[in-house]
Amino acid sequence: MVFLGVHDQKIEMLFILNEQRGQGVGKVLLGYALNELAANSVDVNEQNPQALGFYQHMGFEVKSRSPLDDMGKPFPLLHMKL
Repeated sequence: MVFLGVHDQKIEMLFILNEQRGQGVGKVLLGYALNELAANSVDVNEQNPQALGFYQHMGFEVKSRSPLDDMGKPFPLLHMKL
């Protein structure tokens, strides 16, 4: 299972099952988000180094950090942009 959600040029979700990682699916979905949906930003949970590394590898940079997630819980978010 894989899925992608984009809203207002921001990648809101990009999920890939563990069994499907490393096969290029993430790159294809991200390419679609960038090229077809004009996405240029994403928030990454700071405690998810695999996602952080993926987006950095794809050209995103951390621009700022929030100590809480969107629900106000103590899960720091890294705000990334191309």
